[in-house]
Amino acid sequence: MPAPVLVELEYLLRQASDPDAFRAFLDDSARGAFTIEALLREDYERVGELLQTYADLRLGFVDAAVLAVTERLREPKLATLDHRHFRILRPRHVEALELLPS
Repeated sequence: MPAPVLVELEYLLRQASDPDAFRAFLDDSARGAFTIEALLREDYERVGELLQTYADLRLGFVDAAVLAVTERLREPKLATLDHRHFRILRPRHVEALELLPS
């Protein structure tokens, strides 16, 4: 999971009125259940390119960062609730991402 997603995850879990869920997620991550992927310098460069390329889509930083990390890791699948944006985005490493859940 790209690190910028943590902010959105915390927000969504708070909206769901489960204040302990995010802490449980962090505990699980600390035990190795999830990998939190930090952004690298080249990811920030790619985020800037994506924000410019998809300016008309009003793509946000987090979604651009997710795509940048997905490209760097050459991952063909992406778990997301935002199919609207990710159906449109064209990654460098595959023709289109397989979005999950489908």
